[in-house]
Amino acid sequence: MKKFAALIVTILLVWSCTDNGPSGPSPDDFDREAILVNWADNIILPSLQYFSNSTDSLQSAGAAFAENPNQQTLDNFREAWKKSYLAWQHVSVFQMDEDNQFQFTNSINNYPLCTAELNQSLPDDAQPDDKCKPEIKSYIEDGKYNLELPEQFDVQGLPALDYLLNGLGETNTEILAFYTSHNQSEAYQSYVLVLVNRIHSLAEEVKEYWETGYRDQFVNNSGNGLNASLDMMVNDYIYNYEKHLRAGKIGIPSGVFSGNPLSNRVEAYYSDGLSKALFMEALDATQNFFNGKHFNSTQTGQSLDDYLDYLNTMKNGTDLTELINNQFEIARQEAEGLEDDFASQVETNNSLMLSTYDKLQRNVVNLKVDMFQALNINVDYVDADGD
Repeated sequence: MKKFAALIVTILLVWSCTDNGPSGPSPDDFDREAILVNWADNIILPSLQYFSNSTDSLQSAGAAFAENPNQQTLDNFREAWKKSYLAWQHVSVFQMDEDNQFQFTNSINNYPLCTAELNQSLPDDAQPDDKCKPEIKSYIEDGKYNLELPEQFDVQGLPALDYLLNGLGETNTEILAFYTSHNQSEAYQSYVLVLVNRIHSLAEEVKEYWETGYRDQFVNNSGNGLNASLDMMVNDYIYNYEKHLRAGKIGIPSGVFSGNPLSNRVEAYYSDGLSKALFMEALDATQNFFNGKHFNSTQTGQSLDDYLDYLNTMKNGTDLTELINNQFEIARQEAEGLEDDFASQVETNNSLMLSTYDKLQRNVVNLKVDMFQALNINVDYVDADGD
């Protein structure tokens, strides 16, 4: 009897040392380096190369247009801009802190663009500090700019080209007049060149940064903790999901945070029909990254889905990987019903935008709470929009 009692005590002690029950695999036992290798070699580097190539074409098209502004060079420039904007949606998914030394996202896709029209759309009770500055037209015509300064992020990148290609007038004739007969036409031509040269230069810099040393540093930093590559990348990935995909593309234009629809906050606002394509491209890129799908390929490698499966992570009796992918699909199906032009969608039937936001929001909990907890990753940023 005493031996039996001792056995019971021993079992209870062991049980208490295993956090009130038998534990599953430890996150520390998974091969994190395999994920980092797949991300670096099959997603990040190919995406950066593709984006850099697209900006090379953009630079050439911009130079041809600035030299000879006409309908054909304008059409070619617009097509190159569109391809770069779509390519950017894949690059933006994995922006790391290290890339911030180039101010990559702020310089490439900081929207809404600062225009006189944007300031005029503010409420009557708006304060002077509520207005953005400098406004791009006066900025161009003044001729004094340094796009490396943070206060000038609002007048450059792909959104600035959107305005210069599509928003200067109601017709192609009116737009072309700014580059041919306007009293400051040379200033507009020059600014186009400055923009495309900077976009391509940044794309090359970041690509070369990864190729010439940071790739190996990234892969070799395979431990865990706030400064480990996987922890930092997952944080930046979820931040991009919340800040840029969920809020920037859908939540802010639909008025989730302001209480009023803001159609002029739509990405690629002046393009009249590109905003949905950009969103769908970004949604695909975001889900592909989660599943380790190689860029421009059907092949997959190790990624967050494999990590969660290894840990046998369940939520309410269902596999968490399955829940996350299903919610991606639900959001995609909802977004398919949106108009090509999100500005028009906001103005005519905003309820569909709000519904799409809701579908995206449901995956925030799956990703930011349940996945982070399972992988033992701490959130390293504050999202002012809340969860």
